[in-house]
Amino acid sequence: MIIQQVLLLLLLWMCLPHPCYTEMLFTRTTDHQPKGFVARVSGSDGKALHRQKRGWMWNQFFLLEEYTGSDYQYVGKLHSDQDKGDGSLKYILSGDGAGTLFIIDEKTGDIHATRRIDREEKAFYTLRAQAINRRTLRPVEPESEFVIKIHDINDNEPTFPEEIYTASVPEMSVVGTSVVQVTATDADDPSYGNSARVIYSILQGQPYFSVEPETGIIRTALPNMNRENREQYQVVIQAKDMGGQMGGLSGTTTVNITLTDVNDNPPRFPQNTIHLRIPESSPVGTAIGSVKATDADTGKNAEMEYRIIDGDGTDMFDIVTQKDTQEGIITVRKPLDYETRRLYTLKVEAENIHVDPRFYYLGPFKDTTIVKISVEDVDEPPVFSRSSYLFEVHEDIEVGTIIGTVMARDPDSASSPIRFSLDRHTDLDRIFNIHSGNGSIYTSKPLDREISQWHNLSVIAAEINNPKDTTRVSVYVRILDVNDNAPQFAIFYDTFVCENARAGQLIQTISAVDKDDPLGGQKFFFSLAAVNPNFTVQDNEDNTARILTRRNGFSRHEISTYFLPVVISDNDYPIQSSTGTLTIRVCTCDNRGNMQSCNAEALLLPAGLSTGALIAILLCIIILLVIVVLFAALKRQRKKEPLILSKEDIRDNIVSYNDEGGGEEDTQAFDIGTLRNPAAIEDKKVRRDIIPETLFIPRRTPSAPDNTDVRDFINQRLKEHDIDPSAPPYDSLATYAYEGNDSIAESLSSLESGTTEGDQNYDYLREWGPRFNKLAEMYGGGESDKDTS
Repeated sequence: MIIQQVLLLLLLWMCLPHPCYTEMLFTRTTDHQPKGFVARVSGSDGKALHRQKRGWMWNQFFLLEEYTGSDYQYVGKLHSDQDKGDGSLKYILSGDGAGTLFIIDEKTGDIHATRRIDREEKAFYTLRAQAINRRTLRPVEPESEFVIKIHDINDNEPTFPEEIYTASVPEMSVVGTSVVQVTATDADDPSYGNSARVIYSILQGQPYFSVEPETGIIRTALPNMNRENREQYQVVIQAKDMGGQMGGLSGTTTVNITLTDVNDNPPRFPQNTIHLRIPESSPVGTAIGSVKATDADTGKNAEMEYRIIDGDGTDMFDIVTQKDTQEGIITVRKPLDYETRRLYTLKVEAENIHVDPRFYYLGPFKDTTIVKISVEDVDEPPVFSRSSYLFEVHEDIEVGTIIGTVMARDPDSASSPIRFSLDRHTDLDRIFNIHSGNGSIYTSKPLDREISQWHNLSVIAAEINNPKDTTRVSVYVRILDVNDNAPQFAIFYDTFVCENARAGQLIQTISAVDKDDPLGGQKFFFSLAAVNPNFTVQDNEDNTARILTRRNGFSRHEISTYFLPVVISDNDYPIQSSTGTLTIRVCTCDNRGNMQSCNAEALLLPAGLSTGALIAILLCIIILLVIVVLFAALKRQRKKEPLILSKEDIRDNIVSYNDEGGGEEDTQAFDIGTLRNPAAIEDKKVRRDIIPETLFIPRRTPSAPDNTDVRDFINQRLKEHDIDPSAPPYDSLATYAYEGNDSIAESLSSLESGTTEGDQNYDYLREWGPRFNKLAEMYGGGESDKDTS
């Protein structure tokens, strides 16, 4: 560059004709505008040619940047036409970098750069030059301005404004979706060569992203990138100058690309059943617990709303959606009572609020779970380490084997030791037991999966210091299967063979069942226990087999029934097998093979009765028995009731007995009036409820005067009985044990007779008839016995 400047100055000097020399003149810069050129030429005649105005010649210097030499870099030379070369002029330099970056030789006007110059710091420098008289310090020329322009070299690599960019693009975007544009700048001169021409390329981030070489736009290169699989990507972009050619300088930047979320995932509850507990003393509004559905999406795409859609506790509990945590907080709506109800079941639903229509095919964007809320009795019972336990055990384990351990602690500060027990209502067969100290559950009886595949136990934890405070936890014991049951016939087969059957004819298709449940499914094999000349078994290899005949013709008169043992085996380990016996009857069939009759049926049909006939016979027998019972009851009732119920016949009941009276205390067997007044007996009055007998007509005696005291007594008693409120509402017979004050029969008392001194004559009793013969014998016989003694 220096050589170009020197050649340029030399060319200018050669183009100016001068008898002695040519000198460079610069523009006058009093107004910072070029005023023209001033040249002084001396002719051969000694006369000088002068311009009207003398001044500086304007010029522009060029300086190459990043000079690495040890000496000052030469810039150019200033010279005034007033300079006689005698040192009387002094050159002064002012402006950008004058005196520091640029220095001038006061005598010669040579300009040098004192240090290396960077064009990227400053592309040109504007300076002013002036020549003054060294003695008078007055300018000999007006001040002129010139420019030093710095020539560029490719000494700067492209740089990005940011070392690390952050960008984002929605997940599941199509290929070619624009992510971000990065731009690098090159400090070199864009107008000088390709030093500032930048080309972009991708060093890291393929095959997920690509970059446009000219623009630096980063685009997606793979379809359906899922944020849930990978969210962050780091892409390294290179910017290289010189059009990307070899030897160009380059710079890199890192772009961290994040896949933003779209709502392409529905909410899901991690558990199908959630167990919550709450003390019964909790007031209304108390938060019981929270349910949370997980959503692989983020932000508003993961926002959801919780609702109670079903259950027996919809009126007892509420659920509120917590926006910041996306949880459903279950709260108490009404007061709880542990003694009234201890368990509530709720069905809770979680549903996305913002659903993207593009992903409807992935729906529905909601899920449900069952929330079981147990109401606890205060105060502070033990707490189990889990809400429920699940243990799996094979059915062939030995008795006493531990199947699992439950753990509980006392939440109180006292931390009382815990004692475990099993709720025997959940283990009525006492198959399991639990260690009261450490909570280990072990078997106490053999297990059988075929009887019960699941055992739902309830373990009780109680504080030793306060046994009333207990907590229950559900323990689900799943019994795993082992092959311990042999297959058997699926049903009872009523098999027959026709007498006209031919060899190879199918008479029965059999199948089997097995109580075991192997992982690979059931597989049965059928065979005969021994070779049978009449029948054979053909295994269909689909858990069924066919029973075929081996010969032609059968006779039910010779053998009416055949017994065919069939062996059924499974394919599990250890192999189990059983032998089932088919009973095959020989029957008469038509040409189409339809059974007409068998040996046993032929014997039974003539004597057989239909079901309807048997029921009719049974009903007839029952009706006859009922009639007999009713007839016997009516006959018995009739014997108990008297034939005549008339009140007037009650007074005549004394004549209906053929035995002696009961004495003077027997007031119900006879009428006292008869004794008092025998004349009152009616001669023609007889009893109508018995066969009349020849009655002895009593001896008539003179009628005695009426006994008024007896009548008064009876009337008084009758009146009292009529006004008695406790008397029965129907007519009844009232008996009054009163004899009156006298009787025509006089006294019959043996006590009174014994007190008399003289003997009494009782012969008149014989005159009263056969009904008094007993009395006559008692009293009359006494006298004869006495006399004989």
